[in-house]
Amino acid sequence: MRVPEPADVVAALARIAPHIVRTPMLRNAALDKTTGATVLVKPEVLQRTGSFKLRGATNALRRLSEAERNAGVVTYSSGNHGQAIACAAAALGMRATIVMPADAPAIKRQATAFWGAEIVPYDRDTEDREAIGAEIAARTGAVIIPPYEHPDVIAGQGTAALELAQDAAAAGLKLDTLLVCTGGGGLVAGSALAMQAVSP
Repeated sequence: MRVPEPADVVAALARIAPHIVRTPMLRNAALDKTTGATVLVKPEVLQRTGSFKLRGATNALRRLSEAERNAGVVTYSSGNHGQAIACAAAALGMRATIVMPADAPAIKRQATAFWGAEIVPYDRDTEDREAIGAEIAARTGAVIIPPYEHPDVIAGQGTAALELAQDAAAAGLKLDTLLVCTGGGGLVAGSALAMQAVSP
């Protein structure tokens, strides 16, 4: 994997800005009182698919060549990344295949199918989702865009932190600490790059 750089996050924001929601920077008096600090919140739940994952998916798919877009995209996800890839692919008229656990909540399967993606169920106890995705890619020529270990996904996820830093600066606020939730690590890696971009 190519290692993304701070400049990639800046470029990603310019690329995806017309296609995502620039979520607001919010304050919460209860959090401020509890922590004794000014706490700024970036509510990515307001994103079109309900999470920050749309940022990485949009950036990754918009970086593909025309030939790659024509081949389609495949990923594996139990929910948010799959929905994001499906949404971003629909915006580009791309075919999307999402490998999802057979026991994923119906609401997640429905939200992914809403965008026109093909869902391929698998048994998370006995099957390997990455192997299934690789087989689909080999058979169809589709590009694999994994949930977090991809430079364009990481750069796209980092745009949330970049927006927060920009909005804080515009409000005359200085960020001392950035708290980032983590699962696979794409958001925290992209956020670290964003902070390097604005405060090297």
